[in-house]
Amino acid sequence: MAQYYTTMNLKSRFAPSPTGYLHLGNARTALFAWLAARGAGGTFTLRLEDTDQQRSPEIYERALLEDLRWFGIDWDEGPDRGGDHGPYRQMERLRLYDAYYAQLQAAGQAYPCYCSADDLAAERAVLRSAGKAPRYGGRCRHLDAAARAEREAAGLLPTLRFRVPDQGTLTVPDLVWGERHYALADLGDFVIRRSDGSPAFFFANAVDDALMEVNLVLRGEDHLTNTPRQVLILQALGLPVPAYGHLPLLLGADGQPLSKRYGAASLRDLRKDGYLAAALRNYLARLGHHYSATGFLDSRALAQGFALNQISRAPSHFDMAQLQHWQHEAVQSLDEAAVWNWLAPLLRGKVPMGLEMPFVAAVRANILLPGDALDWAERCFGVPALADDAVEAIIGVSPEFWSVAQATLQASGGEYRSWTKALQQASGHRGKALFMPLRAALTGLTHGPELAALLPLIGEERALARLHAAAQRPSTPIETTP
Repeated sequence: MAQYYTTMNLKSRFAPSPTGYLHLGNARTALFAWLAARGAGGTFTLRLEDTDQQRSPEIYERALLEDLRWFGIDWDEGPDRGGDHGPYRQMERLRLYDAYYAQLQAAGQAYPCYCSADDLAAERAVLRSAGKAPRYGGRCRHLDAAARAEREAAGLLPTLRFRVPDQGTLTVPDLVWGERHYALADLGDFVIRRSDGSPAFFFANAVDDALMEVNLVLRGEDHLTNTPRQVLILQALGLPVPAYGHLPLLLGADGQPLSKRYGAASLRDLRKDGYLAAALRNYLARLGHHYSATGFLDSRALAQGFALNQISRAPSHFDMAQLQHWQHEAVQSLDEAAVWNWLAPLLRGKVPMGLEMPFVAAVRANILLPGDALDWAERCFGVPALADDAVEAIIGVSPEFWSVAQATLQASGGEYRSWTKALQQASGHRGKALFMPLRAALTGLTHGPELAALLPLIGEERALARLHAAAQRPSTPIETTP
């Protein structure tokens, strides 16, 4: 029944509704479909399902294309680049559907329905009260031409419903869940064209996949109930049926599905916070999919390692700690120039010219986001705040230690190894007793990058001023954090 793809002709797609910013659940769906296509050397199509015009302002379409590009996803066919199967906005395809509506009506497989929203709500209420699943009872199925004309003369605008067979079972293979079986009697006749003439999701989505020669559809498991209806439509029209794979939902920390309607972080939010696209790709590619490789992978390796039989059926939970792990890996994967380009919008003017690369080399292992680097820029080149544990590390040291520290720093010309060796010999302090107070005084923290890398950035003059301030236990210019 399904037109299964091969590695020679695989064509997948991502078909979002541009009704908000791209949230992580949809971003993962797009990524999986893209990885499947790129891993097999196939074709990837982007299609916009924009029939909900009230909720699809142009700003969301622009944002969607921009966010996907930033994410590292490209497409071979789409609304901005065209292709052999366009147009790629659903609202531009409305005339294409008319012939298929007519074909279904001529074959007796679709009929106009004049039931009002109130009629349908009442019917569903009766079924629920009887403990039955709500489905359309088919009251308009057998209206004759005179009855239809009477209703239209009264100003009623009909929907168009697909006539589902009254009996039988539909079997639909699923690449994730295996074969699924649907009793046709439970489906009920469903709307394929709304009363305003716009296509229902079931219809346009299925027809577009067939006309665009999509043969692999990956989407969320919330679409599982849509699939039998779409298979019925395609079979009735004699159009090819793609292979379907339904991805388990991506859940938030509260256990609820991530959704752009309910406050889930969007791709745009995380980008604004400074997360790298490579971090998100590595994390989302592993949410519900198993890779044999455990380390950081570039896009090509992610695609080569992607396999549909490695998709889990269990829902995945988005974990910020895991994203931060992959963010750290992504930062470390960049060369120093790339790290600076990532940080520059926030740090330009904060790091002296000529010290950009030494600064990156010193702090990169200690930053996840640009804000972390901004803090280290302030600690190197500005007036650092003193954390509480740094205060304790300084207070326990005698004033004589700080005097010797200043004198040996000047004598060493600011060279870290010579300074700390001379200070150790002159003060008798060694190990943690030597380095912890120095770190606290020079950076305001008791942890962080190697002091040997930070001291040239701080410079001898600033370092002397901070050592002098530490001798005052402590006083300005070092301030205690609230």
